[in-house]
Amino acid sequence: MTPRVIVIGGGIAGLAAAHRLTELATEKSQSIDVRLLEASPRLGGAIGSERVGDFLVEAGPDSFISEKPWALKLCQRIGLAPRLVSTQSAYQKIYIVHDGKLVALPEGFFLLAPTRLWPFIQTPLFSWAGKLRMARELFLPRGEPTGDESLGAFVRRRFGDEALERVAQPLVGGIYASDPDRLSLSATIPRFKEMERDKRSVIYAMWAAQRERTKKAATGSGARWSLFVTLAGGMQELVDQLAERLPNGSVELNRAATGLKRNSDGTWSVAVGSAEIIDADAVIIATPAFRAGALLGAIDANGAAELKAITYASTATVSLAYRRKDFPQAPNSFGFVVPAIERRKIMACTFSSLKYPGRAPDDCILLRAFVGGSLQAELFEQNDADMEHTVRGELASLLGVSAAPLFSRIWRHPNSMPQYHVGHDARVSRIEGALKPFPTLALAGSAYHGVGISDCVRTGEAAAEKVFAHLLPTS
Repeated sequence: MTPRVIVIGGGIAGLAAAHRLTELATEKSQSIDVRLLEASPRLGGAIGSERVGDFLVEAGPDSFISEKPWALKLCQRIGLAPRLVSTQSAYQKIYIVHDGKLVALPEGFFLLAPTRLWPFIQTPLFSWAGKLRMARELFLPRGEPTGDESLGAFVRRRFGDEALERVAQPLVGGIYASDPDRLSLSATIPRFKEMERDKRSVIYAMWAAQRERTKKAATGSGARWSLFVTLAGGMQELVDQLAERLPNGSVELNRAATGLKRNSDGTWSVAVGSAEIIDADAVIIATPAFRAGALLGAIDANGAAELKAITYASTATVSLAYRRKDFPQAPNSFGFVVPAIERRKIMACTFSSLKYPGRAPDDCILLRAFVGGSLQAELFEQNDADMEHTVRGELASLLGVSAAPLFSRIWRHPNSMPQYHVGHDARVSRIEGALKPFPTLALAGSAYHGVGISDCVRTGEAAAEKVFAHLLPTS
């Protein structure tokens, strides 16, 4: 009989899992019945793109990282390579709010530390005491090899308070909408811990890496794509293309999985809604961790409890369109981030139409502000009118734009950002250990090994490969 696999969750991880299953079946000349159950009326989860006249507005993620290969390779396999778009090199600056003004991040400054000396010396972002404290990192010994360390603790230990508060917190903590003093270093940016271990000094290791990148660029062997890559028609293109490549009838919307049972013969029964039961030979759960935990309660209580212990933050995006002439000084960067110590009411703002081409008419600017996160959870609770008013007030203060926008769009993403707190890797190991007795059950999504689109693609495809190998071991 044709084995059936049920994928629960139609976000990018679930779509990647379902697509990979069909790919594997084709590659191995095997028959497989894939059914994807999505509780909401649409696929894509937080991903969504909307055309508003000549504007292209993103509801959630607007790109993926090219250094992580999984999303890029997926796009190439499904025929989207010609649609890939790099960032516009003319606007690659990033600004940081400092004392109520926008100050450029020093050229060559990468997340935590400088790779170029003179821009670092000149920047007003740090006091002279702060600059000397950061420079001292070159001479610090390696830290003692202890357990997991928070991002905040690592940056303070290596670079001092100013580096954390003025750069690391808004740049890194903002990616995860998290408190850096709770954020796990090993689960988010382990390469910095590895740099300390291998080279002793993080700054020295970054200098060496920069020299290598420069050498590759000079020989023409550097990266083809910019660090961030998107699709010409928005990230919704990836969702739509994956859905189109799935077998007819395999996607079922408005179908919430409400329970999961393991049968005596090793197969599975998935409860849908209040009464329906669907039998399956394998199950991939590609939902937020707390929903996965609820489904697994009857399968493994310890694994379910660990899943439910992964907390989430809520964020909202507020997109606003303006005429260029509405700005006293036209923006010239990808956007800016806002340190928590500035006590502003937005986390960051991206100039979407400068970051990527084709997002707005030439005489207009499309921007997107981010609200909420774990450090400002109360701001997510504002109604739409208050949230837009708050964002427009911040933009008037920081950018001088006081005109009414041409239009606005607010998208809310409740409980959308898993919090990779200290001990996250160990928790994920315990979850994966709890699932070892069940080779035809797999998890996928942003809660485990990275929050980005490429990370989600990787977990979805890995889940598909795991269950496929056990269903058809001779293939």
